[in-house]
Amino acid sequence: MRCPFCGHDDTQVKDSRPTEDNSAIRRRRYCPSCGSRFTTFERVQLRELTVVKKNGQRVQFDRDKLARSITTACRKRPVDPERIERVVNGIVRRLESSGESEIPSTQVGELVMDALRALDPVAYVRFASVYKNFREAKDFEDFVSDLGDAQHD
Repeated sequence: MRCPFCGHDDTQVKDSRPTEDNSAIRRRRYCPSCGSRFTTFERVQLRELTVVKKNGQRVQFDRDKLARSITTACRKRPVDPERIERVVNGIVRRLESSGESEIPSTQVGELVMDALRALDPVAYVRFASVYKNFREAKDFEDFVSDLGDAQHD
């Protein structure tokens, strides 16, 4: 594996172990050229996924972007990073096992919304505000009001 610091092509694995949920292998690596250490993760990929955006553009599914989006929504909230990782793994598993190689971005967004609704209400509203493109305070009020109504049903 190439060193991300100096670009040297031959790094050494110093330690390998499974992640807590056994969904990946965590490898600690060392670069003999510059002396840097870094971590890589090896995961099973069932199929190549392509996300079809609303404008028709097709982009390769990016697991890290999904994780960043969920982590951003959960920032400064009492949500354990392992729970976020489990949510990301669950969403990826559902997408990969759907049988489709092209996934509408709206499907990814709805899966994230469903997961965040169960994970943390503030993170859910934060993500919704970006996903649903809230433009003014009234959009928040309406969404939170609907959220409150749904919890009382």
